[in-house]
Amino acid sequence: MKQYISIALLFATLIFGCSKDDSISQEQNNPINKVFNRQATGSSANDLLSSNAFKSMVIELVYVEGFEPTQTSIDNFVSFLNNRTFKPNGITVEKRVIPSPGKDTFTIEDIADIEKEERENYNSKDKIAVWALFVDGKSENDSGNKVTLGTAYWNTSFVIYEETLKNLSNSPFEPDRSLLETTVINHEFGHILGLTNLGSEMQDEHEDEEHPKHCDVESCLMYWSAETGAGITNMTNMNSAPQLDAQCIADLQANGGK
Repeated sequence: MKQYISIALLFATLIFGCSKDDSISQEQNNPINKVFNRQATGSSANDLLSSNAFKSMVIELVYVEGFEPTQTSIDNFVSFLNNRTFKPNGITVEKRVIPSPGKDTFTIEDIADIEKEERENYNSKDKIAVWALFVDGKSENDSGNKVTLGTAYWNTSFVIYEETLKNLSNSPFEPDRSLLETTVINHEFGHILGLTNLGSEMQDEHEDEEHPKHCDVESCLMYWSAETGAGITNMTNMNSAPQLDAQCIADLQANGGK
């Protein structure tokens, strides 16, 4: 995860060199500054957690045809958000399909380019927008038995490598697909909410020294193995996705969350 974070931070610095046309668009005569949704992972944690600046949230859930997440996973994600964030005007999901980009392997630059081309929702007035992409390929960081199931790469953006996830679920000795999807989606959004030590200040020391930006409690949602293929066999007998431990919840509450 450390190298993924480095890439996300690099992107946050590069976008300020974009042209005006790339960063600002006109929609019904209202300017939309896309730069605000292209910041470092975790930097908008308070905006997402609290109702200080944004009273509602929209999730733009985009998937490649044939790689749609289950409705159970989506419902579980919205429940996770409602349990941890203050959005009195509600959280909505706008789901749509896009054609396959035609790639077997994606770099994080490829993922960002898809977002730049396809994203429709950006922060506006008192509504904060989140981009969630589900792709039909694997991460370039996959090697041997090590796979990446998801990556949070900007302040309101994450990707799920749905093809890889599907290949690791719903077969004997593999976890239920909705369970695995829920775990990975919520884990990646946990990073966007600033966990662990990524924008939501730790109230007590619990960052894993061997896996930075992850919780050191093995049963916690933010444990490092949740976004990789490691520990898949341990999930086969689970009935629900891992939850945030008390330390991670305390970090979110201190930053404006529930």
